[in-house]
Amino acid sequence: MSIENKELRKAGLKVTLPRVKILQLLEQAESDNQHFSAEDVYRALMESGEDVGLATVYRVLTQFEAAGLVVRHNFEAGHSVFELEKGDHHDHIVCLETGEVIEFCDDLIETRQRQLVAERGYELVDHSLVLYVKPKKG
Repeated sequence: MSIENKELRKAGLKVTLPRVKILQLLEQAESDNQHFSAEDVYRALMESGEDVGLATVYRVLTQFEAAGLVVRHNFEAGHSVFELEKGDHHDHIVCLETGEVIEFCDDLIETRQRQLVAERGYELVDHSLVLYVKPKKG
């Protein structure tokens, strides 16, 4: 049984060709350090000759998100991208000109955030840090 089939079954999802193909695309995107929108997934499926509709892509991604297989990030005024749930925390840098999304983790930033919260009498449960950037001119 393939890794994709095991992951889908573990998440309680029926193994279907569209789900397997979309999961494979997301795994490839992960290895290439890319974040795909639903439209990116659809376009990649069409380019590889797969007959999967855009509505199916949206439905499958929503099912994956509900099952905990993927995380949806909303960048740039509602532009959503998806990445596989890896179980590790990381933050993002988003280039406003190219749309490139770069993952990073900085222990100093993480420590300081926990300190800021603790100083105010709270416990940090979760957070998301997104840095929006543009290339330097000159």
